[in-house]
Amino acid sequence: MTLAQVPGTHGLIEQRVTAEATTQNPEILSWVTEMATLLQPDSVYWCNGTQDEWNLITEGMVAAGSLIPLDKDKRPGSFLARSHPDDVARVEDRTFICSEKEEDAGPTNNWRAPAEMRAELEPLLNGAMRGRTMYVVPFSMGPVGGAISQLGVQLTDSPYAVLNMRIMTRMGQEALDGILPGSEWVRTVHTVGAPLVTKDGIQLEDVAWPCSDTKYITHFPETLEVFSYGSGYGGNALLSKKCFALRIASVMGRNEGWLAEHMLLLKLTNEDTNKAYHITAAFPSACGKTNLAMLQPTIPGWKVETIGDDISWLRKGADGRLNAINPEAGFFGVAPGTGETTNPVAMETLWGHTIFTNVALTDDGDVWWEGMTEEVPAHLTDWLGNDWTPESGRPAAHPNSRFTVPITQTPTLADDWFEQDGVPLDAILFGGRRATNVPLVAESLNWEHGVFMGATISSEKTAAQEGTVGELRRDPFAMLPFCGYNMADYWGHWLEIGEDLGEAAPHIFQVNWFRKGADGRFLWPGFGDNSRVLDWVIRRLEGEKEGVQTAIGTVPAPGELNLDGIEVPEADLQELFRIDADSWLAECDLTEDFFGQFGDRVPAKLTQQLADLRGRLRA
Repeated sequence: MTLAQVPGTHGLIEQRVTAEATTQNPEILSWVTEMATLLQPDSVYWCNGTQDEWNLITEGMVAAGSLIPLDKDKRPGSFLARSHPDDVARVEDRTFICSEKEEDAGPTNNWRAPAEMRAELEPLLNGAMRGRTMYVVPFSMGPVGGAISQLGVQLTDSPYAVLNMRIMTRMGQEALDGILPGSEWVRTVHTVGAPLVTKDGIQLEDVAWPCSDTKYITHFPETLEVFSYGSGYGGNALLSKKCFALRIASVMGRNEGWLAEHMLLLKLTNEDTNKAYHITAAFPSACGKTNLAMLQPTIPGWKVETIGDDISWLRKGADGRLNAINPEAGFFGVAPGTGETTNPVAMETLWGHTIFTNVALTDDGDVWWEGMTEEVPAHLTDWLGNDWTPESGRPAAHPNSRFTVPITQTPTLADDWFEQDGVPLDAILFGGRRATNVPLVAESLNWEHGVFMGATISSEKTAAQEGTVGELRRDPFAMLPFCGYNMADYWGHWLEIGEDLGEAAPHIFQVNWFRKGADGRFLWPGFGDNSRVLDWVIRRLEGEKEGVQTAIGTVPAPGELNLDGIEVPEADLQELFRIDADSWLAECDLTEDFFGQFGDRVPAKLTQQLADLRGRLRA
């Protein structure tokens, strides 16, 4: 019988929570007690974020068969986890925004009324942690006490989630101490939905990866709450990530005058002048985001350092400029496709102290995945725990397999990651995966035009995706699955931010590494050579590079892109920057249709930008 099943147990649970608590904050104690009464865990453990705690949890998971320790010489302090085959990715169709009004969630989010969703969740959460430990995980997004940072607490019955939260956030006692009575903090609750004791008191056997067939990822923006049920994987379980850092934080930013963005954050230093610049960039998935975050330039004169690879929070600083932080403390990266040739910096980062999930295991106790090395091992144990050879006819690692690693292991990490109040932004990049139309790089005509660029980001569907090949898949600001409120209102918020910043606003550019020729060949080499585009962007800001204004933005003038050391045929260069008016006018029609789903909430300034673009194209 669990503690919560004993008659009159609320007082007993309150005593247990209070006795073992490492905070005196009555708001936290009351909330943890309330949740423990509902979830009915066997015990409550307050996380402190120490190495001793890490060792205790990993040892327990290894003993339970939930973690496989890797070879200590090859990957010191590292482990492999294998999920249930039905719990391998975000569940966007089960992700809900529970705002009071449906129109506030907008047409691109799944909406449920808060009261209705709470009523739906309550019977599932009732007793969901029976037989398990409830971990209280306090964490800070950004440096504790920083000007842009925010605090939260996650309750979870998943030790795997606890370990990953320690890597991905500033987790521990300092964060808990930072939550003062009366202050704002985010409450998140996660359970795998697999109690080990039935309502009748019957003990059940545990499994290596507990989860439920029923899944909910629910966000309550008005009350700053997240409830996640049934999944132990990735962003479904690490509620600091997409749930808090984007969906909830985007609402907080709207209310408080800042921005929570799905953007990498880079520092570029001109080695001749020793002047530093900072750039954020928003890219949908499969558009080279991680590679750019860990860029190794192929032209001399530039030092490129990583501050973040996935999420940036942007807020106006005391100097009037837009400042940025990476609120995360680790990388939760996709393993397949990450290799020595595609991303050597990432591979160096993964030397140890890493949790790998759903990758293959080598016979000598290391990990492997598709794209990691050119040579494929002769034998592996695949992500499902089965024997694998190159003739098996199936991937050895799951396509969405992951690594979780501390950002401080990155050899190119900028000291700016540690800055309490962030770094001033010089430029913002938007990009999609476009085989046609969009040039290699174009500067927006002004902030409003830049917001229009961000609002119309799209990628062309490939044969591997549902839909017609070449059909545009819209992902405005790379935020389509992650904006916690109506996307049209979000565009309006960006316009308001620009008005407030005025002349101090960063310049906005659109980039496209993926344009192809008529023969289907990529016209631009990409990867490290993308530094040549960044070189033009920075020198453009400094007034050193000429541009040619086109209907869709300002592109480099002939000869202004540094191509020393590479060969890009003149015909390819012309195609990289060619603007086909008819194709763009057809795309304007698609944009009008896309805007149409948001009705009269689309800001008038963006509707005017579309009309102006059509006018320039027809001219």
